Amino acid sequence: MKVLLVNGSPHKEGCTYTALCEVAKTLNGEGIETEIFWIGNEPISGCISCGACRKTNVGECIINDSVNECRKKVKDADGFIFGSPVHYAAASGAMTSFMDRLFYSDGANDNFYLKPAACVLSARRAGTTAAFDQLNKYFTIMQMPVISSRYWNMVHGSCKEDVLKDEEGLQTMRVLARNMAWFLKCKEAGEKMGVALPTREKKIATNFIR
Repeated sequence: MKVLLVNGSPHKEGCTYTALCEVAKTLNGEGIETEIFWIGNEPISGCISCGACRKTNVGECIINDSVNECRKKVKDADGFIFGSPVHYAAASGAMTSFMDRLFYSDGANDNFYLKPAACVLSARRAGTTAAFDQLNKYFTIMQMPVISSRYWNMVHGSCKEDVLKDEEGLQTMRVLARNMAWFLKCKEAGEKMGVALPTREKKIATNFIR
């Protein structure tokens, strides 16, 4: 089993990375393989609504950047952790564009379907809960079980040295990792026992104005 951790910070090894490393280390201790994917610090375009990703079976985005790099890894992942710094009480602009396109381009490929996910936020002081709500919405619209911890998944500090002093924040990361590992093991056990996936209905899409 493998969990893909996405670092949405412009700093490759800053506060967000430090939090994700605590999650990854604990997952590894539970026998779960991990990989941390950095979205980079080059500009990431928002979705331009061209629909090109829906016209192919692979769902590749016409904008060739780290979104497509990550897409190649999504299929083989069993769970996901998305980490972002907090900018103006929201996920970073790059991370927002990244997730918009990553999730939209999956289309009907089902690479996220029923795979557990969680988000991790990093901030100096505040804005974490608003960003936490923002990122969790990606998971719920994709039918992904959301893994929780003993507190909202956040760490605080202006640099990674500060994060390493945030004892409660780091504990929250470890609990999150153990809960993720437990869920993955339960899912695997259920599949081995022949527990069927939920019955799926054809999607119904309606507008508020008819």
